[in-house]
Amino acid sequence: MSHTLVSVNWLNEHLYDSNIIVLDASYHLPIAQRDPDMEFVEQHISGAVRFDIEEISDQGSDLPHMLPSAEDFDAAMQDLGVGKGMQVVIYDSVGLFSAARAWWMFRYFGHYEVAVLDGGLPAWIAAGCATESGRGKVQPPPYPFKSKQHPDWTATTEHLKENITSNEYLVLDARAKPRFRGDVAEPRPGTRSGHIPHSTNMPFTELLDSQTGLFKPADKVRERFGKAGFDNRPVVVTCGSGVTACVLALGLEVAGLTEPKLYDGSWSEWGSRDDLPVETG
Repeated sequence: MSHTLVSVNWLNEHLYDSNIIVLDASYHLPIAQRDPDMEFVEQHISGAVRFDIEEISDQGSDLPHMLPSAEDFDAAMQDLGVGKGMQVVIYDSVGLFSAARAWWMFRYFGHYEVAVLDGGLPAWIAAGCATESGRGKVQPPPYPFKSKQHPDWTATTEHLKENITSNEYLVLDARAKPRFRGDVAEPRPGTRSGHIPHSTNMPFTELLDSQTGLFKPADKVRERFGKAGFDNRPVVVTCGSGVTACVLALGLEVAGLTEPKLYDGSWSEWGSRDDLPVETG
């Protein structure tokens, strides 16, 4: 099977396989005023358990949902019933928004048996597949999860500060155009509007079919990265807080292109620091 995207039909056929675990990684921006936990309790894919991006993060950081330590990630996976060798399938309630963040986290911590449900919960419900309510039941995993980190998969503020003059990386910003241009206020108070100098706007929604919400075919995804200036340089993906940047990482995987670095702090970090330059327009 694909370890990148799986269809509703595929998951429906394999939902009760002993080696499959389905995780709901729904997350919403603060301005959406939606509670993903309550939504999960109301309706989720049968057998799914909740992967909370806010909880499975560095609780000591002032920035939103930064990567946790390997030890904390392993403990969280034990609590969710995710074990070594299990096939993980992740979805979210938007269609494709935050599921890619959880997908990227698994791979960052060395677990490659992970896929995203193409179209997410909306596609699942539209197909008439089984859902349930409640908290979801966790089964203890047969073998404990053991992380192997890829620290070189992340970029720091210093990397991106140096890149303004070196142009070593192609920096792709997944936010919507008005936010990238600085035409609208940021959803997080105290954050300036605009973007990192010399970065390129590539809204994550442009990788999805506007009618179905499904990922575009690999050739169309490659074409869009080409328009964004994809060349032989390494890529850094960024967004508002390191969530939708992972949709770009997923897109690069779908297209068979390079493994990018993630700027985990993203605009929540850069835009909140007065010592860093900001471009608009």
